[in-house]
Amino acid sequence: MSLRSVCVFCGARDGVGTRYVHATRDFAQSVVFSRIDLVYGGASVGLMGLLADTVLARGGRCIGVITDSLVDEEVAHDGLTRLEVTRTLSDRKARMMELSDAFVALPGGAGTLDELFEVWTLAKLGIHRKPVGVLNCGGYFDHLLRFIDHAVVDGFLDDADRALLIVEEDSKALLEAMTRRIPV
Repeated sequence: MSLRSVCVFCGARDGVGTRYVHATRDFAQSVVFSRIDLVYGGASVGLMGLLADTVLARGGRCIGVITDSLVDEEVAHDGLTRLEVTRTLSDRKARMMELSDAFVALPGGAGTLDELFEVWTLAKLGIHRKPVGVLNCGGYFDHLLRFIDHAVVDGFLDDADRALLIVEEDSKALLEAMTRRIPV
C-alpha cells in the first residue's frame, strides 16, 4: 500500500537561524515529489505556513485543520486546497488523524510535542497502526530521543515502543521508511 497523506506537526514559529526553514522546504518538496497530500494545522505562520506555501507552490494538495479561535486570531492560511475548522484542539487533532495515513514531527514547540506524543501513544496502545516519524533536522530532537532511550533503559518504555518512532535526518529517507511501514 502507498502513503497517500501525511500529517505534519511543526512550529508556528521559524526557529533560530535558517536550518529549520531549509529542512521544512525540503520536506515539503519531498512530499509533493512523492505525490503525498499534506495534512497540517492550517496556520499561515512559522514553519506551518512555510510548509503549506511550499507544497502549494510545487503543485501539491494541502489540507489544513484549525480551531475557530485560531481563525479568529487571523492565522488561518487562506490559500489551501481545503481548510477545515474545528471547535477544540482535541477535535483538531482527531480530524488530522482521521485524514492521514502517517504522522511526522518537524521542529516545533509544546503543541508539536503534544501532537507527536499523542499519535505515538495511540500507536503504542494499538489504537492505530499508522507510521509515526520524526525528522531530526539539525539534531533538533537529539535530547528528546536521548530521554526516550533513557526511559527504555529505566524500564518505562519497551524497545518495541521506541521502535514505533521512525527517526531520520533526511526527508526522502523518512518518507521511504514510513511508506515501508504502511499496513497492508
